[in-house]
Amino acid sequence: MNQSEALISKLKQGDQSGFTAVVDLYKDMVYNTAIGIVQNAEDADDITQEVFVQVYLSINSFKGESKLSTWLYRITISKALDHEKKKKRKKRFGLVQSLFGSQDNEQNHPAEFNHPGVQLEKKERSGELFKALKQLPDKQRIAFTLHKLEGQSHQEIAEIMNTSLYAVESLMGRAKSNLKKVLYNYYQGKLLDQ
Repeated sequence: MNQSEALISKLKQGDQSGFTAVVDLYKDMVYNTAIGIVQNAEDADDITQEVFVQVYLSINSFKGESKLSTWLYRITISKALDHEKKKKRKKRFGLVQSLFGSQDNEQNHPAEFNHPGVQLEKKERSGELFKALKQLPDKQRIAFTLHKLEGQSHQEIAEIMNTSLYAVESLMGRAKSNLKKVLYNYYQGKLLDQ
């Protein structure tokens, strides 16, 4: 029995030390994946907590057909995308409220984005990359984030996204092409401003 199987066994038995070990082992991976998608530290913290709550509540439904880390990536991606959808709905609702003069409007300030893997001197360029990532379709953004930020192979991404290797390669190609267009426009604007 390997470490992952032992942890799953402990979790299924309700062993608190097993749950603590899973959290300790995977919290950085879950947080980094979440922040790569939602690009907000507070939201990524919330999503990380939600992921581990779901793991605790639904461990008995884990069949072991994939690795524990693959299952965690799937839950994290799902929670992060759900979080973004809720945020968009709130923003639209806030706009409707402001149009009709509601007094308790929530102020939406763009969050400062800080990914743990980005060095200080690269923050501005990274910020532009992450803004550009936000413009990609979800599947392209997830594939790109898992590969470039999390270091997952195309095969691992295919397992996480429950798709074919060919589909992942196609998603990566389209993501790179779309990012080039967006970033080209950004840098062209910067050159014109000088």
